[in-house]
Amino acid sequence: MGFFSDFKASLMKGDVLSLATAVVIGGAFGKIVGSAVDDVIMPVVGLITGGIDFTQKFVSLNGTSYENLAAAKAAGASVITYGNLVQAIINFVIISLFIFIVLRAAEKAKKKEEVAAAAPAGPTQEELLTQIRDLLKK
Repeated sequence: MGFFSDFKASLMKGDVLSLATAVVIGGAFGKIVGSAVDDVIMPVVGLITGGIDFTQKFVSLNGTSYENLAAAKAAGASVITYGNLVQAIINFVIISLFIFIVLRAAEKAKKKEEVAAAAPAGPTQEELLTQIRDLLKK
């Protein structure tokens, strides 16, 4: 087989297609979770913390005090934006919670399917009739 036919065969394997599907769905799920974090949860966190915007928290390395992050960057100061790290950690925890909830729901649904499939089937109509016939013969 040639290089391109081998490559095509590799791409058509179920694992590659499943992975591609998972990446696309994961990207869409990431947008949903990102919107939930940015538009729903972070305003609540801001309300709880007194309106703190973590992304604006920084330390200037040159010792000069700046009014805000934009002013520090405009002045060309080196800054450590520790607020972005805090924001990323909060996002990670919230996204992890969302993923945990989705996976847990999927596992519960899978267990219900397994229980339904594993339920022992009762005797067939013919078996019941055979049992009744045998009992009547006695």
